[in-house]
Amino acid sequence: MMKFKVLFLLLVAITLFSCKTETSSKEEKTLVEVREWSPDDTRSLSGVMAERGLIYNSEMATDGFVLYEPSNGTFTYLLNKEGEVVHSWTSDLNSMNSYLQPNGHLIRMERDENFPTFAAGGQSGRIREYDWDSNIVWDFTYYNEKELTHHDIEILPNGNILAISYDALTPEEAKAAGRDPEHTPKAGIWLDKIIEIQPIKPTDGKIVWEWRMRDHLIQDHDENANNYGVISDNPRKININTPSAEAGPPMTEEQVAQMKKMGFMTSNATVDNQGSDVSHTNAVSYNPKLDQIVISVPGFGEIFVIDHSTTTQEAKGSTGGTYGHGGDLLYRWGNPSNYGKGTKEDQTLHGQHDIKWIPEGYPGEGNLMVYNNDIPHPDNKFPSMWAALAGANTPEMSVKIGDVGNYSAIYEWAIPTDTSGNYTLNEDGVFGPSEPDWSYVAPDKFSMYSAFISGAHRLKNGHTLITQGMQGRFIEIDENKEIVWEYWNPYKYDYTLPDGSVSQPVGPFIYGVFRSTLYPKGHPGLAGRELTPVQPQPDPFIFKMPPPEPAE
Repeated sequence: MMKFKVLFLLLVAITLFSCKTETSSKEEKTLVEVREWSPDDTRSLSGVMAERGLIYNSEMATDGFVLYEPSNGTFTYLLNKEGEVVHSWTSDLNSMNSYLQPNGHLIRMERDENFPTFAAGGQSGRIREYDWDSNIVWDFTYYNEKELTHHDIEILPNGNILAISYDALTPEEAKAAGRDPEHTPKAGIWLDKIIEIQPIKPTDGKIVWEWRMRDHLIQDHDENANNYGVISDNPRKININTPSAEAGPPMTEEQVAQMKKMGFMTSNATVDNQGSDVSHTNAVSYNPKLDQIVISVPGFGEIFVIDHSTTTQEAKGSTGGTYGHGGDLLYRWGNPSNYGKGTKEDQTLHGQHDIKWIPEGYPGEGNLMVYNNDIPHPDNKFPSMWAALAGANTPEMSVKIGDVGNYSAIYEWAIPTDTSGNYTLNEDGVFGPSEPDWSYVAPDKFSMYSAFISGAHRLKNGHTLITQGMQGRFIEIDENKEIVWEYWNPYKYDYTLPDGSVSQPVGPFIYGVFRSTLYPKGHPGLAGRELTPVQPQPDPFIFKMPPPEPAE
């Protein structure tokens, strides 16, 4: 109990800690000042005392509008580059992300209030389409004790929707698939699958294609299981016993209850399902030219590319489809030790989010881009933010960005291919490249740090919009990696589930944002729309330092 009391005090300290740089006035703050933060300063991880709203808007910023959802709220906001809300969509449910359509409709992932089983953050279970005036035109649910849509969707050119779904295996099913029972939680494990939904309005949908991780597993633990084999000989298979996907130490009921209370776990969390979410796929993107899908799998520290040209039956096997590998992985990148090549030191991706293909006609077209969240730093005081939170043993009873030492980066790279366009392995049996072709790290390395959520995408003019999700900070950088626009989300809401628990785990990161998207001024979904600032503007949440507790 004492450990979690200390942890709670630490989280409060993180929430309250601030510094002069974060509280300087808008008149005094300049782009140079933002960039001159030092790695050993006292900025809080939560950014709760930072100046909020528009910070910087240069003439070089892209003319357009930014779409995003404040965490634990029910609104979707559309901002102009002056930081003013010009339109909003309202709902009765919480959402993490949404996509503006050419007809001005909004397709939104929402968290159904009644789904069972799953408890790892990013839960959805519901996809809705709204017209410009927030009227629901499609309302689709997909959840049961074995399945649940979560984190992200992708709208295909034909109007169908790709969605990430959990795919739960009981302990018995996991054992039959070669999973080591010693590393299997009592509730079993949750793998992932990708489903393609054909919308049938107003409330139905047809699953017309499916790909499942469970069909492409390899393991060297149980020689009696059908998928037994040599890991290093099967780089297109997924090792179900990879160390990165092992369950952590068990928690007590008291500890789980305390974590729920602090907003770090959602209502379905139990002692038995801690560690069940082994893959935690958090992003999906589609390449129409290649008919391929890329997904971000932070539980493995990797991104996977799969073939969408297969039938559902071919997607269960290792042959068929345009590229001949069926549903086996066409490509993977980020952690070659998962397929028996290299060591933990060769891992490139750490808790990454928002993998995307750069579209045709954009600088870097055909390359992949990802927000690499939690890169270890050799001089850090703690191995990660989570270890810092759990340690709670700093003299000041607080954790500073410089103390944690980890940092975030944006990576862009081209997949190596042969003359026929097939993805190839290097001579050492590893999928390349050895490092990204382009990257962005904050000038001080630490001021863009976000251990979870977040994202980035390339704009047509070569700029890149970045969401530093943990603190709710958005920046646009130009081709020279100079910041040309900066905005901090000022909105905080308190939407909760019927049982009073949080809708998404945020802890002290009360301004957090999963992702933001910039739509250019000429986007067809905005044509003919009234895009003047709404009056009145939504009320920002101004955090105030609570009075100190009286001495005992």
